[in-house]
Parts: sequence; structure tokens; C-alpha cells
Amino acid sequence: MSTKDCPILAICSGEPAGIGPELCTRLTPLDGVRQVILADPALLQMRNGLGEHSSVELPLFSDQPDAPISVWPIAVRTTSLAGTLDTDNAAYVLEILDVATKGCLSGEFAAIVTAPVHKGVINDAGIPFSGHTEYFAELCNATPVMLLVADDFRVALATTHLPVSEVSKALTFDVLASRLRILHHDLQQKYGIEQPRILVAGLNPHAGEGGHLGREEIEIIEPCLQLLREQGLNLTGPLPADTLFTPPHLAKADAVMAMFHDQGLPVLKFAGFGRAVNVTLGLPIVRTSVDHGTALDLAGTGTAKVGSLQAAIDEAVRIINC
Repeated sequence: MSTKDCPILAICSGEPAGIGPELCTRLTPLDGVRQVILADPALLQMRNGLGEHSSVELPLFSDQPDAPISVWPIAVRTTSLAGTLDTDNAAYVLEILDVATKGCLSGEFAAIVTAPVHKGVINDAGIPFSGHTEYFAELCNATPVMLLVADDFRVALATTHLPVSEVSKALTFDVLASRLRILHHDLQQKYGIEQPRILVAGLNPHAGEGGHLGREEIEIIEPCLQLLREQGLNLTGPLPADTLFTPPHLAKADAVMAMFHDQGLPVLKFAGFGRAVNVTLGLPIVRTSVDHGTALDLAGTGTAKVGSLQAAIDEAVRIINC
């Protein structure tokens, strides 16, 4: 396959004051794909070659579309200083996501890989934003499921970026059934697993202890799992979360469905930090992301590690080649 025929990955550089831009300048060419960084070229130049890292030339995609790594220029709204957030650049961050999504939906890009954004500064700019996952879902008119992957360890979430006090109300029969169907479908389609085995966590301690520690398992989770089993899904649970994440259980599973963000993700990030990847399921496009934040304290120092961004790129390649 010639370079010009290789699929294109849209690499979104993220919050300009964070570590995303400098990580993008340290990517390496890959066989079989082209990587196009969506960013302000001047910003990338300022963050290029920081610390002990060599400076590299990044051509514009419009000038060298066959280049293994190039830049799709999008202008910052105001000059960005490393480590210093500015609400004026919130629209720049979202324009990057919009361009990437439009390109993926049109078929120009094969997948989106995202560096971290800062939710707070986008909201401070007066733009409601709860995260990449929800934003892409709105652009694609789809129901998203957040999946974290570290090697073959996969944890999906029934609810995503919610205060803990709102999780129980958000965890309805229909929501859980929809998330489990999407997880089952995308494990088949994106990962090539013919009969996915999914472990499902309970919401409450000890999975509710027979109703003594909460009734969500009895009233919502168990009836939902029973219905989906009758429809052919291989589901085990609800299991107590404190024992679900142990080797004997995980050895029998292709993925885990956790009920909320901080039930499942701390375990996965402990097991795979630095190589964990966020994958958004349920979209008509492929999207992967790093497992860390903007790291404003490291921005501009050249010390941030590129491992998670590289892992996100590798996961995107793995999915589009599945």
C-alpha cells in the first residue's frame, strides 16, 4: 500500500495550555497509516523539541498529504502559554473536535485520537461541556459507552461523568440495557470477539446484600441482565465490585461493565496507567483517547510521557484493522 492510500488518523491536540501539543510533536511514523495533527502550527512549533527531545519538521497536510505525520492547521483564538488556561481558546478546542468528527463522518479520516481537554475552562467560557464522550455522541447523534482498555483488560461504564449522588437516579433499566447491548455489539464489531463474555458489577456494596444495602440490584440490574441473557448475551452478575476485579473472575471475561466512573476506572488505571486507552463505543466512528488529563504543571517542561497517546494511536489502528 502506498502512503497516499493509507488511512488517516486525526490526532486532536487538545487543550493548548496542557501537554497535548508537545506530545503530538513527539509522535513517530507508523506503517500503514498517516497521522494528521489538528492544531495551530505556531503552537506546535513553540512546544516542539522541549526538554531532551529533538525538534522535528511537521509539514502541513495541504502541502504534503502523503506525509506519515502532518498538521491540519486550526488557529488558536489567542496566544497560549504553557500551563495557563484561557477561556478565549475554548472555541479552538471544540473546533478541533468538530473538524475531526466531520472528517470521520465523511470518510476522510479513519479514526479520531484525542489528547486531553480541560472541561472546566470550556465551561468557564460559557459552553456546556461534560467531556469528550458526550460531545462526540451529540455530534454523531448516538448513544455513547465509555470503555477503558489496558491490553486485554476492558472496563465499560453504565454512567459516565456524573456526581455520585446522581448515579442511582441515572441508572435505569433502559439505560443499562442500552449500554450492555452497545458493549456486546462493539466487542464483536470493533474487537472481533464472536461471543463476548461480560461481567456486570452491582451498584451497592456486596451487590446490595440481598436488598439490605440497596435495591438497585433487585429492581433494575438483575431483571435487565435476565432479559438480555434471554436475547443471547453472555452476562455474569451483578457481582460485588470489590471481588469482581480479581484474577479468577477477570480470566473468564472479555470486559467488565461498571456502574459508575470511579467504581471501575481506578482499578483499570492502577493496572495499566501509562498504557491505558479510552475508547468511545456506540459511535459510527472510531475514537480513542489518552487516559490522563492536561497536566498543566508539566506543560512546557518536556517531561510529560507520550506513552498513553501512543497507546491510544495503537488502539485506533488495532480497531480499524480488525
